[in-house]
Amino acid sequence: MLTLDIRYCIISDFAYFDCMDFKAGDYQTAGQVLSAALRDKGWTKRVLAAVVGLDPSTLGRVLNGTKALDAPLAIAFSEVFGIPAERLMTVQQEYELAKARLTMAPDPSRARRAQLLGELPIAEMISRGWIAPVDVRNTAAVEAELVVFFGGGADMPHAAKKTAVHGEVTPVQVAWLRVVQRIAESMPAPRYSPAAVREAVAKLQSLRSSVERIGVVGEILAEAGIRFVIVESPTGAKIDGACFWLNDFAPVIGMALRHDRLDNFWFVLRHEIEHVLRRHGRHQRIVDVDMEAERGSVGEEERQADAAALDFCIPADQMETFMAKKAPYFIERDIVGFASTLGVHPALVVGQIQHRTRRFDRFRKFLPKVREFIVGKVVTDGWGNNEYRQQVNQARA
Repeated sequence: MLTLDIRYCIISDFAYFDCMDFKAGDYQTAGQVLSAALRDKGWTKRVLAAVVGLDPSTLGRVLNGTKALDAPLAIAFSEVFGIPAERLMTVQQEYELAKARLTMAPDPSRARRAQLLGELPIAEMISRGWIAPVDVRNTAAVEAELVVFFGGGADMPHAAKKTAVHGEVTPVQVAWLRVVQRIAESMPAPRYSPAAVREAVAKLQSLRSSVERIGVVGEILAEAGIRFVIVESPTGAKIDGACFWLNDFAPVIGMALRHDRLDNFWFVLRHEIEHVLRRHGRHQRIVDVDMEAERGSVGEEERQADAAALDFCIPADQMETFMAKKAPYFIERDIVGFASTLGVHPALVVGQIQHRTRRFDRFRKFLPKVREFIVGKVVTDGWGNNEYRQQVNQARA
């Protein structure tokens, strides 16, 4: 027998429920709660219908649960019985949910579709030619294209994936990696040689003095067995670079040019080369995200790569000597002279000064952009090429 714990109060000649203590599972519907209250008052349904202002048949359907209790009715019954309208609505909503669970078949793929369609920049992927043009409102068509794009296997981002040092990788970052991988797989390259990579680093050092010379970077790395790919970062992905291996003798370096600056280009590139030299990323792909914010604050593999990158840009001992002599007052003449002595572009000096002082607004005129000098000279997904952009826009039109 269902019971109610009821305390009575008398207001305006009406007895009403001041408090109802609902026990879990006591009532399946709001109609059952109201029926119990009606019995306690000793009223007939016709009387209650007249008090509330409902026709008897409508009241009957509310009480037997065939008509859902809505908010206006909950307020009306609350005024009659003193039962909080919120409690009546809670009972009704719990009943509706329980009924839906019984009648609605589980759909395990719903969460996956939410992740794929909700966390991937589908429109941007279409505009960049990563997937075929489809109506983004047609979820089945979009999902079919994503299956093709990801190969329908391990690369499908059913859940956030792990990398060697940065933990979880988001679906949009997995998509970027997939593009880099697909391009790299189509690139011919000789067998990887650590000795050849060290020779490549020496060649790259000779390019540090001029932004115009960076266009040969891809060729130099390819000769050492490294496939070098540039795929600009999708919106919000915050990717700087990546290192992974197609097999034990085929390393891949991907870069995104998220910060279009010469100092950042050399830092990220040398960082990824160090990962290759140390054979990082063979078992779990390394994705370097927001490196300027995380520099020096992550695991040992990243600290090793950071140290190599900083020393490549400016030898550590010489940078320390320069900082000791000039900080905190730096003048342009000293920066240019120091860079000239080292045979590097002033941008590499400025980049380290900015990070050491955390003043990223200083000496920005010494930080040239690199995109125009590198895109078109190395293998990309085509997005940075103006002719490619025009073709995509024409196709969309």
